[in-house]
Amino acid sequence: MPILLTVLSVSLITTTLAVLVVISDRFLNNYGECQLDINDGDRVLTVTGGSSLLSSLALNKIFIPSACGGKATCGLCKVKLASESGPVLPTEEPYLTDEEMAEGIRLSCQLKVKENLTLFIPEELFRVQQFKATVTKITQQTHDIMEYRLSLVDPSEIEFKAGQYMQIDSKPYGSIRESVNRAYSIASLPSDNNGIELIVRLVPGGVCTTYMHEHLKEGDSVTIRGPFGDFYLHDGADELIFIAGGSGLAPIKSMVFDILEKKLDKKMTFFFGAVTKKDLYYVDLFTELAEKHDNFHYVPALSGPEEFDDWQGEVGLVTDVVDRYVQDAANMQGYLCGSPGMINACIKVLVKLGLSEDRIYFDKF
Repeated sequence: MPILLTVLSVSLITTTLAVLVVISDRFLNNYGECQLDINDGDRVLTVTGGSSLLSSLALNKIFIPSACGGKATCGLCKVKLASESGPVLPTEEPYLTDEEMAEGIRLSCQLKVKENLTLFIPEELFRVQQFKATVTKITQQTHDIMEYRLSLVDPSEIEFKAGQYMQIDSKPYGSIRESVNRAYSIASLPSDNNGIELIVRLVPGGVCTTYMHEHLKEGDSVTIRGPFGDFYLHDGADELIFIAGGSGLAPIKSMVFDILEKKLDKKMTFFFGAVTKKDLYYVDLFTELAEKHDNFHYVPALSGPEEFDDWQGEVGLVTDVVDRYVQDAANMQGYLCGSPGMINACIKVLVKLGLSEDRIYFDKF
């Protein structure tokens, strides 16, 4: 009992001190106006100090990718600082290599603007836009996966590469009092430039996925930003392996249909892994696609089919299925989208099959 009381006391003191630090920083520290010198003076912004670099840039319509909405759990919002910006925070360290830290790379969601900063931002991010859109269709694909059709209102057109993703803002609901934003891959074709389709799996306790599954309705207005990401078709191979699970199907769908629409000379095999039959979707679509196109092959696999599934297809982890199907991957490219664990396992098996890691592209969601 005394040990428990000691632990509780220490936790209470630590929490109280943290709250006091936040309050004092917010109300006692006035950083005034700060200048952000971007890309050697190409753009110079005057911002009010005290907010994160991520939000300060967003207020000026410069959108840095952030799949977690600025919570320091995705590591995507990296920017390069050329000026002194203080020590790297413990929340940043898991996402930065020693080389990146030496080069001045920081997570913009964790770096608070307290003084003038000089930084570098890739030019393609200046083409990222914020859109107002209307939810025109919601389709239940599985017990925990929904598809959303968003028609663009302002601006009314978008340019993106198949495989890229968008960020969408949630709205307050229930006990959730603030908006958050999360990243979801685009499932539709780039040629369909008046709207986008997103595929979202419900994450238990997920603020944004709960909002989308339980509160977002057809006819609602939403704010989205993008496109982001370098997960798209790269030159250098005529044979491609696509591997996905769950909502990771979204960018693969966009890429496969884009390749077929453009009639690119690419041979494609799409491996989709699920647990049971109820976790599968778009089976008829991809099966029909494979029947119509000689250069596209579709292989769905179940790792734990139930007796009543009456499953006649491949059984096993998707990595095992890939290992059985592919003999030599040395001259191929691999495109992967799914959970971090699935991605890591896929990389391991593809490397074993002869595919070098620099020819494997992926998004971890």
